[in-house]
Amino acid sequence: MTIVLLVRHGRTAANARGVLAGRAPGVVLDGVGRRQARGLVGRLRGVPLTAVVRSPLERCEQTAALLLEGRPEVPVHVEPRLVECDYGAWSGRPLAELVREPLWPTIQSQPSIVQFPDGESMLAMAQRSVAAVTEWAARHPDGVLAMVSHGDVIKAIVSDALGQPFDAFQRIAISPASISVIAHPPDQRPMVLGVNLTAGRIRVPAAPTPTVGGGAG
Repeated sequence: MTIVLLVRHGRTAANARGVLAGRAPGVVLDGVGRRQARGLVGRLRGVPLTAVVRSPLERCEQTAALLLEGRPEVPVHVEPRLVECDYGAWSGRPLAELVREPLWPTIQSQPSIVQFPDGESMLAMAQRSVAAVTEWAARHPDGVLAMVSHGDVIKAIVSDALGQPFDAFQRIAISPASISVIAHPPDQRPMVLGVNLTAGRIRVPAAPTPTVGGGAG
């Protein structure tokens, strides 16, 4: 069984200002974000990481480096399919401005049909990120992978693991430096073990099995 720890990068100045950063270069962790990422060291202490797989953007590179402080033996891989959604012409604009765009209600209610102006469709973002997680989990059938990515990307992966229609993915919240935990048992559907965990130590569980009645008890 593979355990996938989906880690959102720490806070950036764009997050703090309410700006949709997208794939713009030079978006890095602010002071709060660096503290959040360093806090991941303690939260992941004792977790036998097989590898870290990250988005190519700087904020994920920084988060991955900080969470691995003191663990130089853990390899880091760059996975382009974990990159932020390409928001096209929306990139760099304040969210307070974007909420007035005619497309905004559709993004919230029916993201499966949304194509950002000069950018990517939300469904394409979901499909390539889910494919990336599935393939990495298959490569490491007994591993623990920390996959460092972005809010919408992680929401899409969690939503797929829950078996939701993609149009429900906006019901999931993913905070900066949060960890979501998904088990990938061999030849079984993914199982969501935790979502948007922002405090406390992460413990790798024993292999879960499908059950009736909520498990033991």
